[in-house]
Amino acid sequence: ADLVLLLVDGRVDPTATDKILAQVVRKAGKPYVLVINKCDYQMIRERAYVYSELGLDDLFPISALHGSHTGDLLDQIVDRLGLKPTVSEPPEESSLRLAIVGMPNVGKSSLANALLQREQTIVTPIAGTTRDSIDTHLMWYGKHITLVDTAGLRKKARVTESIEFYSNVRTQRSIHTASVVIVMIDAEKGFGHQDKSIIEMVLNKGKGLVLVVNKWDLIEKDSKSMLNFQNEITRSFKSLTHFPLLFISAKTKQRVSKILDIVWNVNTVCNQYVGTKSLNNWLDRVTKEHPPPSAEGREVKLKFINQVASAPPVFVIFCNYPKKISVSYRRYLENEMRKEYSLSGTPVKISIRKK
Repeated sequence: ADLVLLLVDGRVDPTATDKILAQVVRKAGKPYVLVINKCDYQMIRERAYVYSELGLDDLFPISALHGSHTGDLLDQIVDRLGLKPTVSEPPEESSLRLAIVGMPNVGKSSLANALLQREQTIVTPIAGTTRDSIDTHLMWYGKHITLVDTAGLRKKARVTESIEFYSNVRTQRSIHTASVVIVMIDAEKGFGHQDKSIIEMVLNKGKGLVLVVNKWDLIEKDSKSMLNFQNEITRSFKSLTHFPLLFISAKTKQRVSKILDIVWNVNTVCNQYVGTKSLNNWLDRVTKEHPPPSAEGREVKLKFINQVASAPPVFVIFCNYPKKISVSYRRYLENEMRKEYSLSGTPVKISIRKK
């Protein structure tokens, strides 16, 4: 560490553990700040001097609960580290955040190492070796990619340790902050219920998705092996026909070089905007080819469409009877839109509103 914060409870006198930790800090010879937390009231703040017996300088009383003096503490940290305060800049257009997720021991760390072309993360046959989400920055043809290797996601019923529980929480947070997510599937185990649950989690968060089947080098193959595996996936999850699927071996690096190209294309699709004129021309054509079913003898008309958001693309269609649009017709609109605008790799959300 460049700086150590020793955090103690200001409501009580120094404990034996506090004294041991203070000794560790002194022996380390590192810059430090003794932070006395839970000083929620003036009376508690005034008795902070009792921690002088630890033999550490610079007592710093704060209240993390109320935020009292936390800004001053941050200034102290910046000063001790010799940093200059900077104004955060908006993310570059030529950058994305890529999370690699999947079940334990599916090869996420191996893939991260293969993409980075160095042994960045530990790889062992023991499931659960990766406990936390690990960020690594990668430059790819002048484009910035933040690669996030995550802990394996197991069924909730099988999560027994608190460490594993928090690993799952961090993995879910990594999915939430990612631009595109690679979901890895074990070729030897096949496509299972937990794989489906992970994919549903990614799609529900509106993230770009790339499916990667790993350990393909361990499978006895024929000319139809890939097609059969792909059909197995789409039978279980019909909408996955709209997402890229790649068969690789992270160990031998087979087809690994294609991944970032596919990921970047998916990110581009997720962030694109389609012109309103083009969308309305498309809507006019598809509704003439296949009009929506009438509602109680009244004609249902889709009048206007506009894209209101990206990442994922969200489209709003104004209609005279929006509640009469069936699920099957919504699916028809989505499929036709994906064909027209090549929306592969991204969830598509269509909202139909009254006008």
